Amino acid sequence: MVAAALVDRDGRLLVQQRPEGKPMAGLWEFPGGKIEPGETPEAALIRELHEELAIDVEAACLAPACFASDTLGDRHLLLLVYVCRKWRGTPVAQHASALRWVRPVELHSLPMPPADKPLIGLLEALV
Repeated sequence: MVAAALVDRDGRLLVQQRPEGKPMAGLWEFPGGKIEPGETPEAALIRELHEELAIDVEAACLAPACFASDTLGDRHLLLLVYVCRKWRGTPVAQHASALRWVRPVELHSLPMPPADKPLIGLLEALV
C-alpha cells in the first residue's frame, strides 16, 4: 500500500474520510491505495491520487518519508508514505465522503486507521 502526505503552502495535510460501506468507514486517512502487480510504489501513488483526488503528480515530487506496518486480520499491511508538496489541480473527493486540510497536530484528534496513527509524530517532524 502507498499513501501521500499532501502538504499545502500553509503546512496543512490533506486527509480523506472513508465512505460508508467500506471497511473502517468514517475514519480519516491519507489518500493512496494498493500497488498493482508490475507497478512501482511511485506509479501506484500517482495513479491513486489521480483516481481519488483528480490531481496530477510527478514522480519527482514524491519524497519517501516513512512507513507503517500493521496486522489486518489474517493479512499484514505495509504502508509506504510519501510527502508531496507540488501537484496540478485542486483535490476533489472522487470516492471519499469528505476531504479536510489539517495541521499535523490536529491529526491526533481525528479517528484514523490504526496503521496511520504512528505516522502522525513522524509527519509532524517532517512538515
